[in-house]
Amino acid sequence: MKSRMLLSRAGVPGLMLLLLLFIPALSFAAEPVYESMEAFRSSDAYAAFVIDNLWILLAAAMVFIMHLGFATVESGFTQGKNSINVIYKNVFILTAGILTYGVIGFQLMYPGDFNGILGLGGLGIGFDAADPVGMLTPAYGEQMTIYSDFIFQAMFAATAATIVSGCVTGRVKLSAFMIFGTLLLAFLYPVTGSWVWGGGWLDQLGFYDFAGSTLVHGVGGAAGLACVIILGPRLGKYVNGKVRTIPGHSVPLATVGVFLLWFGWFGFNGGSVLSANPAEVSYVFVTTAIAAAAGALAAMLTTRVALKKLDASMALNGILAGLVGITAGADVIAPLSAALVGAIAGVIVVGAILMFDSLKIDDPVGAISVHGVCGIWGTLAVAIFSPAATIGIQLLGILAIFGTTFLFSLGVFAAIKAIMGVRVSEEYETRGLDLSEHGVGAYPNFAMIESSFSTAGSETK
Repeated sequence: MKSRMLLSRAGVPGLMLLLLLFIPALSFAAEPVYESMEAFRSSDAYAAFVIDNLWILLAAAMVFIMHLGFATVESGFTQGKNSINVIYKNVFILTAGILTYGVIGFQLMYPGDFNGILGLGGLGIGFDAADPVGMLTPAYGEQMTIYSDFIFQAMFAATAATIVSGCVTGRVKLSAFMIFGTLLLAFLYPVTGSWVWGGGWLDQLGFYDFAGSTLVHGVGGAAGLACVIILGPRLGKYVNGKVRTIPGHSVPLATVGVFLLWFGWFGFNGGSVLSANPAEVSYVFVTTAIAAAAGALAAMLTTRVALKKLDASMALNGILAGLVGITAGADVIAPLSAALVGAIAGVIVVGAILMFDSLKIDDPVGAISVHGVCGIWGTLAVAIFSPAATIGIQLLGILAIFGTTFLFSLGVFAAIKAIMGVRVSEEYETRGLDLSEHGVGAYPNFAMIESSFSTAGSETK
């Protein structure tokens, strides 16, 4: 998404694309010019408005599906004894995120005229029900209703905190995570977002982040890094100076999640065009797909050469790395350049995961590397592969947003630790958070079967 003060590029899926190829792109006035909704419905602009608005809603639904992808990726890449805890956190973040963003986040992120650093347009979504024409979003040239605008943005907001969930899984107190995630969504994410997408100071300087390599993924990665530093590694991860692998319980489940994320990313990037312009939407779809494919192949090759392994989890993270990498410039980077952006991201993610392990920063799903490090790369890639921005301004924006997010997260999570603690006991962690915090395992039938086999084996002996 670009600033709400600008129009951005878009993409359409499947049959919608075939339909929209025959509909010319229309431009609209920057301010509402209709005296009533009836007058607008009878205007020549209404048909295009309906299609644009419908695409934004479809894109929002696709981003919603990404939250199922995040939940299954995190669950699959971590131990089975924590699966219910993972699902619970992800359900909380999505639901609390929508409500929190509706109460305060939306108008913090898009406050209207403000000083460029901090502003609040009021509480709630900001639509006066007594003014039907006012529900059209003026800054987008009446290409969607404010309702569509809100729900699309709300899906993005919840993504940032979901990324943090993967970083801290397996040892964080549920209550501590819930408090931190809510505060991140209520204050940090919308404020840093307003600096660019709300027409703030970074937008005015020319910082470019089309759909959130830094504003969404970078924020999640930076927040996750701060939390992991305070939380510490999982038990048994680093022993006698050596890194021990703690394998996830279901790579197939993680694979389902990654492909759900890839599917949803077409809405994530394609919807960020903020219209159903057929040329722009299809362009973004292509760059998104190419970068993801290149990221996967590059990660496969890197792990084969560097680690002498054919690592499926690295290949999956390579897909996500390519997607994060292209997100900042999906509308301005050429398709062949998108392949290079994705391939470099695929190499970077493998190196970053190994680097954080060497630093004893335990990130069970590789989220800091995928979303944080590759988010930085993708934001810089805009200046390298397109004329849309300069390296200096992109670097300034990265430092400002990553730095602010990291310090905010470090302070808030440290405060939560001092007040109530952020880590479960060793007994809870060893037993698993499903049984310790939720009182039930994710796979009770498998546990019973395993127990019966153990009992039978003992009797035989």
